[in-house]
Amino acid sequence: MCGIIGYIGQAEATPILMDGLRRLEYRGYDSAGIALVANGAMQIRKCAGRIGSLAELIQKEPP
Repeated sequence: MCGIIGYIGQAEATPILMDGLRRLEYRGYDSAGIALVANGAMQIRKCAGRIGSLAELIQKEPP
């Protein structure tokens, strides 16, 4: 099963995307990730496990 969240706007995207993923977590995913475009470059953060694991990765390696 998959869930896709998107955001276009002026606010910082990471918290918005993470909130959206948390709202879908009840569906039982085994991995999660986000992709952001900044200054023409795509930044990707992904990992196996629940959304909490992705949140920890993003704290260590912000996109």
